[in-house]
Amino acid sequence: MPHNHHDGHCSHESNDNDHEHDHGTSDLGPNDNLFPHIDRANVVALNATREGSVAVKPWDQRNNEEAFLESDADDQLSNNILLRILRIPFTGSIKLRSLLLKTGPGDQTPTKVALFSNQPSMDFNDVSDKVPVQEFDIPQDRNVAEYAVKTAKFNNVSSLTLFFPASQGADMTRIYYVGLLGHWTERKSDPVITVYETQANLADHEKIQGTDGKFNTTQS
Repeated sequence: MPHNHHDGHCSHESNDNDHEHDHGTSDLGPNDNLFPHIDRANVVALNATREGSVAVKPWDQRNNEEAFLESDADDQLSNNILLRILRIPFTGSIKLRSLLLKTGPGDQTPTKVALFSNQPSMDFNDVSDKVPVQEFDIPQDRNVAEYAVKTAKFNNVSSLTLFFPASQGADMTRIYYVGLLGHWTERKSDPVITVYETQANLADHEKIQGTDGKFNTTQS
């Protein structure tokens, strides 16, 4: 997969989306950085030594290698395929544009990443039964890499699940940074509809003991 480097950041082109986006950056990151809209308290990592939110960092911490997510070697399968699932919920609905990753070093780099949308309870038993919305090969590179997704397939996303099936030869995989770019909208709650009776229907109400269902109504 072709990729370019600029200022310690490289862009990877999707095979189905062969163009790059030019976006402004600042100390807060790209203008469409979704970090403020990630529900970090509920980020979940399966088969990892630490909480998943460790790798979901603000832009200015993207190159910090002191905190990272690493697969648990004790949970690897007999065929040495390391499984890692990272579930990322959002505080609203998003339209995803790009995935940002910093992985490695060397053979601790995952072979690929598969993306699933709106699968909040996905685990290892579901992986073989579901087709990813999109997947990317991950080259060995210590820079932050940008993977442009097919945006038409990532509309109205409330959660994103990343699946890293294997390392490139090491016993464990390592991820330093996960970032997301796109557009966020507030999740709308369903309106509460209240129905008021214009005139009570006695057949819809329980009888009061001793009345036999008969009432006297005084009319003015």
